[in-house]
Amino acid sequence: MAAEVGGDGGAPKKGKKQGKGRKPKKRPRIDMTPMVDLGFLLLTFFVLTTTMSTPNTMPVVVPPKIEKEEDVEVPKISETKVITLLVGAKRVYYYTGIEKPELRTTDFSPKTGIRKVLLERRSEVESRHGKDEMIVIIKMLDEARYKDFVDILDEMAIIQQKKYALVDITPEEKDLVEEYKKSINPS
Repeated sequence: MAAEVGGDGGAPKKGKKQGKGRKPKKRPRIDMTPMVDLGFLLLTFFVLTTTMSTPNTMPVVVPPKIEKEEDVEVPKISETKVITLLVGAKRVYYYTGIEKPELRTTDFSPKTGIRKVLLERRSEVESRHGKDEMIVIIKMLDEARYKDFVDILDEMAIIQQKKYALVDITPEEKDLVEEYKKSINPS
């Protein structure tokens, strides 16, 4: 059975008399079966030739696996090269130095947020130690969301920061953040 469009098979129309000796007019008939094949052929062609979009990912460099702890020589790093970021929910707490750190806070806004802080810190480090010497230590607070993590990694990519590390936060730093929050909102 073929799929047909049009044509009535030559049957006389109701209500009209057919004259003697006249054959009824046949309407043209179009067989649609080959069109189905053509449709599937085109569908297959476009599915197979379309390039699928590849997911965009951020490259993360992981250090090589260490076999023995004794074989590792820990380099000495000047604390004037380091800035530590404590990333919370839509907030970034930061400090420089190790002894008696002075905690400050900012957000992720492009002009006045963490990007500005990092660029200012980079210019200070470059004036003292040279180019590409700044090291950023990133620590995530418990309140931080996945979006905050992605935002801080985006900031590292935007400012083209080459040296940064993701490190677990210490209890002392958690206490430092809590004290800072209490000093701002004493209630």
